Amino acid sequence: MIRRWVSALAIAATLAGCGGGGSGSTAGSSTTGGTATTTATAASTCSLRDRQDWAFQQLQQWYLFSETLPANLDPTPYADVQSYIDALTATARSQRRDRNFTYLTSIASEDAYYNSGASAGFGVRVVTDGAAGRVFISEAFEGAPALAAGIDRGTEITAIGTTTADLRTVSSIIAAEGTAGVTNALGPSTAGTTRLLRITDAAGSRDVNVTKADYSLTPVSSRYGTRIITEGGKPYGYLNLRTFISTAEAPLRSAFAQFRAAGVTNVVIDLRYNGGGLVSISELIGDLLGAARSTSDVLDYTTFRPEKAANNSTRYFQPQSQSIAPMKLAFIGTGGTASASELTINAQIPYLHANAALIGTNTYGKPVGQIALDRAACDDRLRVIAFATQNASRQGNYFDGLASVVEASCQAADDYAHPLGDPQEGSTRAALNFLEGVSCTRISAGEATSQSAAGGRRELLIPADPTTAQRETPGLF
Repeated sequence: MIRRWVSALAIAATLAGCGGGGSGSTAGSSTTGGTATTTATAASTCSLRDRQDWAFQQLQQWYLFSETLPANLDPTPYADVQSYIDALTATARSQRRDRNFTYLTSIASEDAYYNSGASAGFGVRVVTDGAAGRVFISEAFEGAPALAAGIDRGTEITAIGTTTADLRTVSSIIAAEGTAGVTNALGPSTAGTTRLLRITDAAGSRDVNVTKADYSLTPVSSRYGTRIITEGGKPYGYLNLRTFISTAEAPLRSAFAQFRAAGVTNVVIDLRYNGGGLVSISELIGDLLGAARSTSDVLDYTTFRPEKAANNSTRYFQPQSQSIAPMKLAFIGTGGTASASELTINAQIPYLHANAALIGTNTYGKPVGQIALDRAACDDRLRVIAFATQNASRQGNYFDGLASVVEASCQAADDYAHPLGDPQEGSTRAALNFLEGVSCTRISAGEATSQSAAGGRRELLIPADPTTAQRETPGLF
């Protein structure tokens, strides 16, 4: 989801301590059009009631959809802070404007993820086909346990257990508990958690023991993250970005330097599983695509609610030494493509129009972003939907995805039989075809479920209570 706290606005309402209260502080970069300050009420402890009251106060002050908040809501019936936040934001959620985007998380764990991609798990994205009772791996990450155990894109998990004695078939798990049962069977996101997985891939079926471990997610894969594909004597750039975190900057600059050196003017940007992240990284991509743009050309607008209008900002293009001037762009997306990913796509529409296409399926639909409000002594970070984003044409109301907003799109399957970035992989092939001028069928608005090449409907598995890494990297386990 969009995190503007590292780019245009960073609002850290960090108390000096839960015991004494204090004034909030801000930390913004030079791109911010204004700063903001929050002041939290004095707190005697980090008790549940204390934390609930603090969350209510922050929502009253910053929530974008303030008109939907109840004037007061007794927190007593709610067993934790998040359930109280859910009740406070229920109206906006029912309107699809805040689909679990406002939430409480840990400062420490979130900072670890955004700064380095730190997470704990098997290091894969899990996809379910609930109707068929099947589970697949859509992607495996370098330096993580699953890939080291021979589990990669296209692998099917057919049974899960801790030992052979309690191994359960995936079909029976889904039949009894739904896809949430798969989440439970895979265990917590804790290093040291071991599972016995029965898997099937091109090499056949086998049982493997895999232990979850701490690892750092690489935002641009060393295997397929950047490629130059030559067809018909012409070079096409391919970039796969997994997540918008700070460590993406260097590989993004390197990728575009390669494209520029090779004379690439048509690029495939693969965001099919990218749930978003830092707006600063999205804006960097805009700059790297902006060699033909002027520093007076608008990249995006950030707009807060009227009484917070002093924080509104306009981001202009800032062409970089690695920038290219694309003639055509093909963005691969799915229902897992959200927030900063959608901002990246939307920003190109006013300039490239029908030469910037969405390939695959409809996207998630999140044209809004959160600020971070911290209460350090309690390790509480409240992510509050506080601003909306728009492109240079003031387009931004795509709560139902980008399919009805983009001027060009092409339906395509997520083809697990081929690696990501392979010119024969379904969505990559469709993207290259678009760049080459081949006609296609437009994506239907509202359809945001990935279709496999075999015809099944697959969805990234997201826990009911996801970690920061799982929010930003949908399907992560």
